[in-house]
This record gives sequence, structure tokens and C-alpha cells, in this order.
Amino acid sequence: MTAVAGAPPLPAEVPPETRRGRREVLEALSGLLLAMFVSILSSTIVSNALPTIVADLHGTQTSYTWVVTATLLTTTATTPLWGKLSDLYCKKLLVQVAISIFVIGSVLAGLAGSMGELIAWRAVQGVGAGGLQALTLVVVAALIPPRERGRYSGYLGAVFATAMVSGPLVGGLLVDTPALGWRWCFFVGVPIGLVSLVVLQRTLRLPTVRREAPLDLAGAALLTGGISALLVWVSLAGHQFAWLSAPSLLLAGAGLAALAAALVVEARADEPVLPLWLFRDRTVVLAALGSVAVGLVLFGGTVFLGQYFQIARGYAPTTAGLLTLPLVTGLMLASTVSGQLISRSGRWKRYLVTGAALTTTGLALLATIDHATPVGLVGGYLAILGIGAGMTMQNLVLAVQNTVDLTEVGVASALVAFVRSLGGTAGVTVLGVVLGHRVGALLGSDSPSGPDLGGLDPAAAAAVQAAYGDSFGLVFLVAAVASLVTLAAVLLIPEVPLRTTVARTEPLPAGA
Repeated sequence: MTAVAGAPPLPAEVPPETRRGRREVLEALSGLLLAMFVSILSSTIVSNALPTIVADLHGTQTSYTWVVTATLLTTTATTPLWGKLSDLYCKKLLVQVAISIFVIGSVLAGLAGSMGELIAWRAVQGVGAGGLQALTLVVVAALIPPRERGRYSGYLGAVFATAMVSGPLVGGLLVDTPALGWRWCFFVGVPIGLVSLVVLQRTLRLPTVRREAPLDLAGAALLTGGISALLVWVSLAGHQFAWLSAPSLLLAGAGLAALAAALVVEARADEPVLPLWLFRDRTVVLAALGSVAVGLVLFGGTVFLGQYFQIARGYAPTTAGLLTLPLVTGLMLASTVSGQLISRSGRWKRYLVTGAALTTTGLALLATIDHATPVGLVGGYLAILGIGAGMTMQNLVLAVQNTVDLTEVGVASALVAFVRSLGGTAGVTVLGVVLGHRVGALLGSDSPSGPDLGGLDPAAAAAVQAAYGDSFGLVFLVAAVASLVTLAAVLLIPEVPLRTTVARTEPLPAGA
């Protein structure tokens, strides 16, 4: 057998796989799904609570964005490291470590007394979330062959959708309940995380194949440092300092230099954190490019939709959560139905192309909204966007996992999760800057007021609401343009039949 696109060669003999029944697979996935639920819940539960949190802690539009960006930044920067660790060490133990870090960050975020503290502890949450995002994909790949994975994507989609639905609703309810308040948006996930630890210990059983190899600490440090520097640069440039100022050039230069050094180190390392052969595989590269816009849609859409419905339209947090149901329902249904159809036919590209086209269409339609757009029409646009994202998100991961061997599935899956988080991090930051500048231009001020309207007189509050409402169209227009990258990428991905084994036992077709 031969390796694919520069990857390490396949083993001469592949050990026989343990065939698991449906019940055994679901039991093994139960704790993992709980962990995924609490991870997604943490990001969505805060979306409708953010205006109240920022007002209570005296924050600004910049800090509003950074409460989300801090988590996404650390999630993005640590995802490749978690993926590599899963290829070398016990996957089950790593999942439990990630959950523990996440739970600790949640408790401390709930106790924060200032915006600075909250942002710092949200960053700690992101480290755990990075592990959960990468390791969930890895464990699923280790349990279920690609051809059968669609049968279980409905469960993954249902958990994802439930977390997205319940997050804004629970967050709004907690904010609207005087005896609880926004701090419980962080505390509420702690018991779920603890339960998932216990369930994982009892139900998840995976063969541990440990490879004796030194961990690439230098590559991990350079990669994490370079990514972090560039993300901070994107977040601050044009707002805290000019794009061509000395701090901007220094920060960007440091990030690029660190990444250039990381490439040199990774090319020489025995077990690189991010193997460079991945970038010689056409499917991996195109799926990674396509995942960038998916991350922007998922993270940016959740964050800014809550702001749109509460600030621009004046709805309470709980109602704002209900108004996002079309997006989440479309995502859940599309993920479930497309997964079942893929498992039956073994064909997946048609669903990727359709999903990418619908995602772009939904974003383009949302680019037309303003402060007076009928809510029902906005809901229709959100449904289209949700259907597109549901058909695209998991299938991009499936395409990558179908091309790599089990021994490299960690780094390959982490790469997709990494670029998806990268798209979300950069997208939330850039879209936040676009929104801030647009609102400022409509209000005739370079420093638009924060989302707290309580201290304004009715006329001023109405002006701010209208300015915010009329600015979100530009935000979604930028996202629509970015989603064209996903559409182009999935059109070029070669369709390889889904294998029926967890490990790859046959070489891929020529040119794949």
C-alpha cells in the first residue's frame, strides 16, 4: 500500500477492528455528547446575556466583542495541540482533562468582578473548548467508520441544535430572573460538565495506541504564539491603533515570524504538531478553506443575532433566543437528513455543494435586513442559513477523515476544527469592527455608545436602535462574501467513496 499525498505510509498489516453495535456506540458517545453539549452551551448561553453583562460591568462595544473573542482565540490557538496529543496519548483521558479545564474556567468566569476578569476566564474556558472541539471529532472517527457515521450525525446534530436552542433561551431566562442573573450563565454548565466526566469514565472504551515520540514543544509554542499574535492584531488594529502604526506592524511581524519559524521546526520534527504533509492533500486543504467561512457563520451569526434582536429590535433576551429557532431548527434537520442520505448512498459531495450554496444565499438575504424588516422574513432567511450550515459543517469533517488513516486522524480533524475556530475568531472580531464603525458613521460619532440604552432619553435611544439595525446588513454582506470561499472549495473537492472501516486499509484513487 502507498501513502496519499505525502502522508506517512500505511502499515503493512492493519489490526482487525472491533465491530460495535448501535447500542454500544451510543453508550460510548453519551458522555462525549454531554461534553459537546456543555461546550456549545457556553458560547450560545452568553449571546443573549451579553448586553446585560456589558452594561452591568460597564463595558463597551469593544469589550462586548472581546468576551466572545477571548474564548475563540484560545480555542483556535490550542486546537492543533489537542489534536496531536490525541494521536500520541489516551484520547479518553484528554477529553476528561479538557472538560476539567472548561469547568474551572466556567466557575471563575461566573465569579468575575470586572470585564477584564471575565475576558481572562473566558480565555481559560476556550482552552478546554479547544480540546472538546478537536477531541469530539477524533473519538467519533475512532468509533465509527465513515460510511456508517451519517447514521449518528443526527444525534450529533440534535445535541448541537439543542445546545444552540437552549443556550440563548436559558441565558435569557437567567438574565430575566432577578434571583439568578447573568452569572448563572457560567455556573449552569458546571454540573453538566461534572456529569459528563463520570459518564465518560463508565462508558467510553477506546483502544489506546500510544506512540513513543517526543512532543513537539517548540513547534507547539511557535504555532500557538504566532496564531495568537495575528488574532490579537486583527482584533485591535484599526480600533486600538492604526493599521500602519508601529504597534500594528510589530504585532503582525511577530506573528508572521513565529509562524515562519514554526514551518521550519515542523518540517524537521519527528512528530510535528501540524504535519506539513496535510497541506499536500487536496481534500484536506479544500475542506480547511471551506471551514473558515462555516466558523464565521456559526460564531458570528450567534453573537450578532442576539445583539440585533435585543438592541435593534428591542426584544427581551428570552424572546431574542426564541427568534433564533429557525436557524437552529434548519441546522438540526439538515444535519440529520443529509447524514442519513449519505450513509445510504455513500455519496456526499452533492450535499456539500448544496449546503454551501444555501449558506451563501441565506447570508446574502440577511444582508438586506434593517431595523424595520419584518421578523417573520428575518426568520425565513435564518432558516435558509441554518439548512446550508447543517449540510456543510459535519460533512467537511467527514471528507477529511475519510482520506486519512486512524493514526493521523487527530491532527487532520484538529486542522478542520482549527480553521473553523479561526474563521469564527477572526470573523467575530472583524465583523465587530465593521459593526462599530458603521454604527458610528450613522450616528455621526467615531465612538458609538455601548449596547446599554437605559441611560439615554427616548429620542437618543431610538436613534441608536435604528443605527444598529441598519448596520447589521453590512455585517452579513461581509459574511456572504466570505462564504463564497466555502462554495468554491467544495466545488473543487474530489469525491472519494466512503470507506467501511475505521482505519484506512486501501490507497485512495489516483488524484484524490
